[in-house]
Order: sequence, then C-alpha cells, then structure tokens
Amino acid sequence: MAEARPRRSVRVGVGVGLPLVAALALAVLLSRLLPATAAGRWGLSPPVVAGVCWAGQLWYVGYGIDPGRATGAVWRRLFGLANAVTLVRGALYAVVAGFVVVPTATALAWAPALCYGGGVALDGLDGTVARTVGRETEIGRRLDMAFDTFGFVVAPLVAVLWGLLPVWYLSISAARYVFRGAVWARRVRGLPVGDLPDGDLSRYLAGVQMLFVTIALVPPVPTEFVWTLAPVVLAPSLAVFARDYLAVSGRLPGRR
Repeated sequence: MAEARPRRSVRVGVGVGLPLVAALALAVLLSRLLPATAAGRWGLSPPVVAGVCWAGQLWYVGYGIDPGRATGAVWRRLFGLANAVTLVRGALYAVVAGFVVVPTATALAWAPALCYGGGVALDGLDGTVARTVGRETEIGRRLDMAFDTFGFVVAPLVAVLWGLLPVWYLSISAARYVFRGAVWARRVRGLPVGDLPDGDLSRYLAGVQMLFVTIALVPPVPTEFVWTLAPVVLAPSLAVFARDYLAVSGRLPGRR
C-alpha cells in the first residue's frame, strides 16, 4: 500500500498536474507575447486553445506512463535534455493549433509557419541528442509520436482554414487514424496483424509532408503554386498508408 501511494502521486502529477500547469503557462505566455491573438473566431481565445491542446498532448503521454518502482526516475527521464527538446516541439505545435481560430487577416500571419517550421527543425534533433547521451526512453518515444501526429493534424488544418491548402489535403491527417483504426478492428475480430514494411520510406515521406506544409504556411508563397503541387506531394504518402495496411493484413506477397 505504501508503495502504491508514490506511484499514484506520479500518475496524478504527470497525467494531471503537469498538463494543467503547462496549459496555464502557455496560455498566459501567448496572451502577453501575442496580444493580437486575444480574440479569435467562434468566440474562442487562441491562447486558451493553444493551452488546451498543449495539455491534451501531455495528458496523452502521461496517461500511458508506468511509474514503475523508481518514481523519481520518471521525472528525471521526462525532463531530460532530449525530452526537453521534444517538449519544446510540442509547445510550438500547440501554438500552431491556436491559430485554427485566428482569422486569416492577422498581423501574425508568419507565426504558424515559424512555429511549425521550428518544430520540424527540432524533429530528429531530440532523437540525436537521446542517442548521443544514451537516454532513449519509452517516455521520449511517446512524446515524439504524440507530437508528430498532432502536428500533422493542426498545421494542415490551419492551412486549409486560411485557404492555403485544399480541404482534401486533410486526408493525410485522417490517414493515420484510419490506418490505426483498421489495424485495431482486425485485432478485435481476431484476425492476424503482420509486421510493417521497412519504415525508411514512410519517414522520408513524412519529412516531405512536414516541409511542404511549412512552405504552404509561409505568406509570400503563391497559393496557386501550393495547390498545384499538393496532389503530387500527397499521393505517395497515401499510397504508403495503403501499402502498410496491405502488408499488416497479409495481402502483400510474402507477408502473413
């Protein structure tokens, strides 16, 4: 019983306390640094939206953490150098989410491109730091996956709402969830789920998507050019999701 208390305190601290504190801090910081975003669409405050999104990301990560026996080690791993870089990336993506409710005629039109581009630039740096200092952890993996997925949703959504990308480009955001849902459905039905193919192509195309969305968010880039290039960039990534599902479902030759 005594051992369960510190574990419970870590779960509450990481899963509830940390997201709430982080959300409040980010919302207050944005309201002071970016006062032009104080009022947004639909009566929503962009700093509050960013704070809530930031809290949601951290809650998702904290919810899946197993404190184990060494409760202090959880906090040390979470706030290690590599994870600190990842946390900054997640905060930048949360700021991008706040611009979902910002009208297009804003003096801060560069902010989504700078924040998302900054997060993209940090992507991979956290892994490099982790491998260099020997601190690759499960927490870091969850942080990286959560923030990557979140960024793939909010950045294209801002671009679509601002008319910088066609609405069908959001299919790349939905593709991850459709794929995971289809794999989950197979497991529920008791059907076999095979291994994914080599992930190098998927990682390469994900990098292409990140770069393209960043470019689309840059105000001086011609919208006509972005819309013309969008299907060329989108098609290979959707094809890879389809390939992955065919692989895990055993429909590709040599995979069962």
